[in-house]
Amino acid sequence: MIKLLVGLGNPGTEYEDTRHNAGFWWIDAVTRELQVSLVPERSYHGLMARTTVKGQTVWLLEPQTFMNLSGKSVSALARFFKIQPQEILVAHDELDIAPGEAKLKLGGSHAGHNGLRDIHAQLGTADYWRLRIGVGHPGVKSEVVSWVLKKPMAEHRTAIEDSIARSVKALPLLLDGEMEKAMALIHTSKPPRPKPPKPPKVVPAEPDTEA
Repeated sequence: MIKLLVGLGNPGTEYEDTRHNAGFWWIDAVTRELQVSLVPERSYHGLMARTTVKGQTVWLLEPQTFMNLSGKSVSALARFFKIQPQEILVAHDELDIAPGEAKLKLGGSHAGHNGLRDIHAQLGTADYWRLRIGVGHPGVKSEVVSWVLKKPMAEHRTAIEDSIARSVKALPLLLDGEMEKAMALIHTSKPPRPKPPKPPKVVPAEPDTEA
């Protein structure tokens, strides 16, 4: 079961609407779902909420260390409360998934994500859960840093928000440890495909008439 829900991002108003903060957006949605508020906790270098769901204590965390030092915050809280890596879920932006989709996985590489890289290092393992929130790829590797630190276009932001809302529906399963069921729900909960445009009506040409 999941005891610690983490969302990755960068603190500050200049970053709050950027793609790299999709993890923060997810935690914000979870706080609304659980009706809790995040408060600063200096001991854990982040904004934290603590609540009880079905008799189980659940922690929510948004590290305020900036992305590259996210592990400092996650490891501090996890070690103090003796939360195991497999009981941690980290929500983060994912370049290799299109806006509007999300994927749940356990373990694996950090794939160049600096927040995950630091969590790997601080926890000493990659065996924690991740919720990969699709933000899309700019198509050119050299533009990745600029891409994640910019605001998504309006339709992409809407798609990302929709995927977050759908993935939050799996929260009861995540907290119960029903990870396969949660994965099935998140992976099959995709945005509806747009309807193909209707073909234009063909108006028959009027026959030529001689004067």
